[in-house]
Amino acid sequence: SLGRVDVDHVITRKMQLIAEAEQLKPAFMKEVDSHFTEFVNTLVAKSALLDSSSSASLFPASCTEKELHKAKTLRAPPEHGKIFTARRSLLDELFEVSHIRTIYHMFIALLIVFILSTLLVDFIDEGRLVLGFDLLVYVFGKFPVVFCTWLCMFCATVIVPYHLFAWWAQGYCSSSHRVIHSFFYGMLFTLSGLGFGPTYVAVSYALPPASRFIVILEQVRLVMKGHSFVRENVPRVFSSVKDKSSTVPIPRISQYLYFLFAPTLIYRDNYPRNPTIRWGYVATKFAQVLGSLFYAYYIFVRLCIPQFRNSSQETFNLRGLVLCIFNSILPGVLILFLVFFAFLHCWLNAFAEMLRFADRMFYKDWWNSTSYANYYRTWNVVVHDWLYYYAYRDFLWFFGKKFKAAAMLSVFTVSAAVHEYVLSVCFGYFYPVMFCLFMCFGMVFNFILNDRRKGPIWNVIMWTSLFLGQGVIICLYSQEWYARQYCPMENLTFLDHLKPRSWSCHTKM
Repeated sequence: SLGRVDVDHVITRKMQLIAEAEQLKPAFMKEVDSHFTEFVNTLVAKSALLDSSSSASLFPASCTEKELHKAKTLRAPPEHGKIFTARRSLLDELFEVSHIRTIYHMFIALLIVFILSTLLVDFIDEGRLVLGFDLLVYVFGKFPVVFCTWLCMFCATVIVPYHLFAWWAQGYCSSSHRVIHSFFYGMLFTLSGLGFGPTYVAVSYALPPASRFIVILEQVRLVMKGHSFVRENVPRVFSSVKDKSSTVPIPRISQYLYFLFAPTLIYRDNYPRNPTIRWGYVATKFAQVLGSLFYAYYIFVRLCIPQFRNSSQETFNLRGLVLCIFNSILPGVLILFLVFFAFLHCWLNAFAEMLRFADRMFYKDWWNSTSYANYYRTWNVVVHDWLYYYAYRDFLWFFGKKFKAAAMLSVFTVSAAVHEYVLSVCFGYFYPVMFCLFMCFGMVFNFILNDRRKGPIWNVIMWTSLFLGQGVIICLYSQEWYARQYCPMENLTFLDHLKPRSWSCHTKM
């Protein structure tokens, strides 16, 4: 009324429209596959009519253009938080189109070529077929230690955050010194977190790289889960105390356990659920994860190890560095695609299906991005939502909405620091390539290649810079890895841990 939009009504209506659209998507994709040209021509005419009629019904004529734009945005207003709704993953929909599915078949064909190439080269060199997977056995070694460490981390995450919150919530309602009470439990929560226990296990037991990745990434995931659980439930306790409610809003332990396994980092008491579990779909996704693992193995065996094993024995110079970066672009991009497909699509969808978790928007169409700002929002929606609601938005709530640039800088800093922490522990050396790329090039590109860049040329620029970045990462980290194998040092000082070994290794050989 009076030219104002009822935001709650608009959001509810939009969620209903999204749910209805999700039910129509399979038929839509099949129709596109069979009658692409004719369907699109008809869709253009119908969408214009539908858009005008829906806009007239949802918004009053007196609504200003600025308010209309805000109401149409996909993200709900901050006070609503993230809204979960039933929807499929984008690749599941795209693979129903034969033209897109052919691209998937091309990657499978490339894997077959890698396998044949490896087998033929081994047969020519050795005179027999060598079917060993020594690299996979090595990088995933010491699995019993990994499993015991994960089990301890998971039990700690189940016990500590939930019970500390329950004790705090029960005591907060009756406490006469609520600030001191909250500060005490806040300190307990901070000190009793996962801490550096997993890091100590990874380093002291000399876990191989892939095993370290499992431990450290699980550590980061569980810390983010615990923070979300507390962050989402503390305001509910405040509200119940303010309303003088007789009940304390403490979630059930079963709800918390479901959240720990659910493929999301945003806590809710309940999520949209599917009616059944498609076990064939689960088996297919896990098989694709296994296939991606072998794909990565052959990429390293055929494209990375021969190159870096030989280049690490040559004198370090600018020409060699440039050639190394450009020769690393192909394996770097393939590894990027495999990480996205295996984890963000297959792994998360498999767990979502087993848990009947209906909201499968783990990523968006990041490959169509014309700006790095959009790429960061769409590449990994699961992590981006956590950073947006608990880092960016809470920063603005604490310091004020005038500090949006500082809030964005803080998000970049947190993300860069966590990425560098994971890589440093997993590789066993400190070489801040990822941190520099995030804080320097990533942040600069975020402002230069912003959302105002809409032309196709900007998508080309985005992909070009992404290719070069992957080449830099694969090249520099691989050089450092082999340098530390060829040039071991005894009685290391603190500076020796910080100084890249690849800069001086060749002069000592």
